[in-house]
Amino acid sequence: MLPADAVSALSALAHPGRLEVFRRLVGAGPEGLAAGEIARATGSLPNTLSSNLAILTASGLTRSRREGRSILYSADFGAMRGLLAYLMEDCCGGRPEICADVSPACRADPVS
Repeated sequence: MLPADAVSALSALAHPGRLEVFRRLVGAGPEGLAAGEIARATGSLPNTLSSNLAILTASGLTRSRREGRSILYSADFGAMRGLLAYLMEDCCGGRPEICADVSPACRADPVS
C-alpha cells in the first residue's frame, strides 16, 4: 500500500459516523448491508449517510453493488487487510511477538 492510500483510508475512518458505518459493514461480512439498514442502525440522515458512504468508497474501504432496487454496501476486506499490514509492516522494531495478539478475535483459537 502506498502512503497516500493509507492516509486516504485513515482519513476516511477519522470521523465517528464513518467509523461506525465501516465497523457495521465489517460485522455484516461480505454480504454487506443495504443503505436503508445502515441508516436505521446508525440513526444517520440519508444525505449524511450518502456522503459518508461516498467517502468510504472513494478511500477504497467499501464497495457497493446493486441488487434489484437496493444498493448494498460491504467492507473491502482486502483493502482493510492492506491497511492493517501497512500499519504493522515495521511492527515493534523486528519483534513481532509484541504485535502477535493484536486481534485475538480473528485467531482460530481465541484466548479468553
